[in-house]
Amino acid sequence: MPARKLEFLILNGPNLNRLGRRQPEVYGRTTLADIEAMCRAAHESETLGLRFFQSNHEGALVDAIHAAQDDGIDGIILNAGAYTHTSIALMDAIASVEIPTIELHLSNVHARESFRHVSYISKVCVGVICGFGAHGYVLAIDALRQKLESDG
Repeated sequence: MPARKLEFLILNGPNLNRLGRRQPEVYGRTTLADIEAMCRAAHESETLGLRFFQSNHEGALVDAIHAAQDDGIDGIILNAGAYTHTSIALMDAIASVEIPTIELHLSNVHARESFRHVSYISKVCVGVICGFGAHGYVLAIDALRQKLESDG
């Protein structure tokens, strides 16, 4: 009998809708649509479904995390942008749904301004991927899938 299809939610926070135009020297020229297409090409299959959502609003991201539990989402990849460093609400939302979550950043936040070294959400995530640009999304999907499959 084939394994049950996994469903991942890939959440993107504030300003990520501006990828490709916003500070390309930091974030690259790849757009969010390009990232979605790259993720689908690399990973979407009969055994893995990907859902994408972006919002510049903290409450909409919290709502999406809450809805993920009711929607049967198996794992979340969250690029919370600047909310990483400020949002106790996102941390609490992740903790409340108990869905394995990976924190993701395009840039290496540890090589940037000191305020970016603090993450509220990493405390409730299974891992953090940063500094690999758009390819970090593909890495995160692979890592989360391996984590879920190895945990049974």
